Amino acid sequence: MPELPEVETVRRGLNRLVKGATIASIDVYWPKIINNDLDSFKTRLAGQTIEKIDRRGKYLLFRFTGGLTMVSHLRMEGKYNVVPANTSRTKHTHVVFHLTDDRDLWYNDTRKFGRMTLVPTGEESTVGGLNKIGPEPVANQLTVAYMTAIFAKSKKMIKPLLLDQSKIAGIGNIYADEVLWMSKIHPMRPANLLTADEIATLHQNIIDEIAMAIKGHGTTVHSFSTAFGEAGQFQNQLHVYGREGEPCERCGTLIEKIKVAQRGTHFCPHEQRL
Repeated sequence: MPELPEVETVRRGLNRLVKGATIASIDVYWPKIINNDLDSFKTRLAGQTIEKIDRRGKYLLFRFTGGLTMVSHLRMEGKYNVVPANTSRTKHTHVVFHLTDDRDLWYNDTRKFGRMTLVPTGEESTVGGLNKIGPEPVANQLTVAYMTAIFAKSKKMIKPLLLDQSKIAGIGNIYADEVLWMSKIHPMRPANLLTADEIATLHQNIIDEIAMAIKGHGTTVHSFSTAFGEAGQFQNQLHVYGREGEPCERCGTLIEKIKVAQRGTHFCPHEQRL
């Protein structure tokens, strides 16, 4: 699933490609992707202009004129790309936004898990998942004091706590493994047993890692691509994720992969002791 850096990369690309574009009409080939009444969704957006695309956690927020916002969740395989008008769609192209400038904005999704919801701007929190999302992993929103408080209340293992979007927005499986390795914290450590120094280190590593991943245009492990159809670059800078059986960069111990809360989890058994 695309994580925050990948969704942010898509957001930046879409702002460069379609900010200011006007919707002429919409074709929907897989109606389940649209959470609204289909005819209402198409009618309300026709003639509206994309003012900008924002992001909250892993959600894209298309801001339209007319006081409308389309909340888009890419889920596992969702992608947007822009093509010339009348380009023959692929079998995985499920929503086509026809623009008035002779271009089409395609939404492609091989698994059809992605969803779009149109709401009045300002009511995004009514969309499931956005109503209880945690702070963004940036310095002016995610603080050490906040992390200390939520960790103290939880005996949950630290990795699934990091994956809980109601606690911290946008961290997924890849970056959870990476920041725990960087912080020398075992993924199964109970959150309430982390020391003040460990929390401070983890806090800084979360902020630094997410920022670096955004700078690297996200991570492509299976199929992620930017709005320009390009792969991300940050997979070349991963220290532990996907590297089971390879030597740890710090100590040379072979990286192991285990299941933690039903998620494949990579760690160094020497540097990250339970």
